[in-house]
Amino acid sequence: MIPRKITMAVFILQIISSVLFAQKIGFVQSDRIRTELEEFKDAEAQLQLVLRQANMKYQSMAVELDSIKQAFETQRLMSSPEWRKEKESEIASKETQLQKFQVDVAGPDGSMYRMQMQLEMEILQKVKRAVDKVAAAKKMDFIIDGSTSLLYGNPTHDLTDDVLLELRKYSVSDKKKSDTKN
Repeated sequence: MIPRKITMAVFILQIISSVLFAQKIGFVQSDRIRTELEEFKDAEAQLQLVLRQANMKYQSMAVELDSIKQAFETQRLMSSPEWRKEKESEIASKETQLQKFQVDVAGPDGSMYRMQMQLEMEILQKVKRAVDKVAAAKKMDFIIDGSTSLLYGNPTHDLTDDVLLELRKYSVSDKKKSDTKN
């Protein structure tokens, strides 16, 4: 009788501990979300357009600088010292402008970097809201990013499709809101 009570107590203790410590864990593949979500593609296209425009402006500035340098070299020997100083000053100014443009656009705090961060932050906030909503709906305790460190994950715990579905709901509702404003 006593061994049976002990066995039953151990069994009940195991059930209680498994219930208390059981946690639901899922994962999402952020790489897949990034490639399948239309907003990421639109943001990338927008960045590429701005980058092409910046490259065209840089190239035109570089061509202008080269033409000034070539003109200076061909006329340097036949020119007055004042003219040479003026042209050297102009060349130095154009070189400085070109370097400043590079830093302002493509530098670590440049406009391209800021634009990319702003676009990504807006999208990532939407992704976070979608993940939170899926976690609440599925009563998940943890959702991890499977794209960065997950070596294996049971496909039944993959919540990527659910998050994408939730994100697409956001984009549909955002389009309806913008259509009603127009």
